[in-house]
Amino acid sequence: MAELLSGAAREERRDAVGDLGAAMRELVDACVRTEVDAAELAAVAAGARELAARLRVGGRGLLDVAAVDDPVAGERWYSPVYGPGSPVAPPLTVEAEGGGRVTARVTVPKAHEGPPGLTHGGTIATLLDHVLARALRSAGRGGLTATLTVTYRRPVRLGVEHLLVAEVGELDGRRSTARARIVAADDPDTVLAEGEGLFVALRPEAAASTFAGVSHAPEAWTARP
Repeated sequence: MAELLSGAAREERRDAVGDLGAAMRELVDACVRTEVDAAELAAVAAGARELAARLRVGGRGLLDVAAVDDPVAGERWYSPVYGPGSPVAPPLTVEAEGGGRVTARVTVPKAHEGPPGLTHGGTIATLLDHVLARALRSAGRGGLTATLTVTYRRPVRLGVEHLLVAEVGELDGRRSTARARIVAADDPDTVLAEGEGLFVALRPEAAASTFAGVSHAPEAWTARP
């Protein structure tokens, strides 16, 4: 079980985690775009397995929280949506939040391609789901996604900067709703996709069951006292 870090030690490790994550995203991008010959692919695969073995020497279990994370604040450094250490995150960057409203930016890479040149629909749904949850968190609410409805209006293109805006809607006990949209940064008036979500904060007993075995209690998804 990794001990959570704080202060200077956490910042130092976060810098290293972010640097490795950026390097791995470069590798992922190269992997999905390369047309080198089969012999070179085999050589690179062997090298990649050697690097993986080096990292696994200090690995953690599936339920263990990373030392650089802040579970209470919901900061997940290996999140597949925004995590600086994730090799598959686009990554999405939240630029402003507070009072139930979140604005974020993302440029989707080739690794998240659906139709040629376009973002996979599942990736669009994931991005919307995340900013909806972040909007709730900015309003001091917690919860897990209960329902998510996505309306795809126009293609979301790869390699183009996009903006996502999410706002909290109705609040009713442990239940919260939020709405979000995604637009191209250079055409903010044209909505490309919209998402509406219902989120339900977990009661303490449900949280204990849902996160049983997790090394550090994730309070960001539970009901507030």
